[in-house]
Amino acid sequence: MPTFPLTRDILLAALAGFQLDKERIDAKISEVQGLLDGASSSQKSSSVPEEAPRKGRRKRSAAVRRRMAEAQKARWAKIKGESEAAPVATPEAPKAKRQISAEGMKRIIAATKERWRKVNAAKKAAVKKSGPAKAAKKSVYKKAAMKKSAAAAAPPAVKTAAQ
Repeated sequence: MPTFPLTRDILLAALAGFQLDKERIDAKISEVQGLLDGASSSQKSSSVPEEAPRKGRRKRSAAVRRRMAEAQKARWAKIKGESEAAPVATPEAPKAKRQISAEGMKRIIAATKERWRKVNAAKKAAVKKSGPAKAAKKSVYKKAAMKKSAAAAAPPAVKTAAQ
């Protein structure tokens, strides 16, 4: 914790606090002396009651609170003044987003189309390698399926006339 130099405000606040303590102690002394009036000196030392704990916070005058606040503000001003002297780093400007040109976009589209042409050509080559038998077989199945669907879709009256 940093040590602060003793300023006039701090010393005045300390003095006010000690004076309050002195007044409280003087009041206790006079109270004990009132209890001991007429008692012997041997009873004085043994009959001193212990001080009861205080409830709540100790009250301070407005002048003391004002001096304490001023002293605290002075401490904070000193601390903040030292921290502001440090150089502040300036944030760097963010990089500009990269934009693709129209020419670059056209090249990408052309390359994608060429890639798909090759994929489709490879599929056609695979069908040709499998032979015409499989292709013919597929078409036979398609024709049969079409006949069945057409027969199911026709109304019954047309069906009997066609037979």
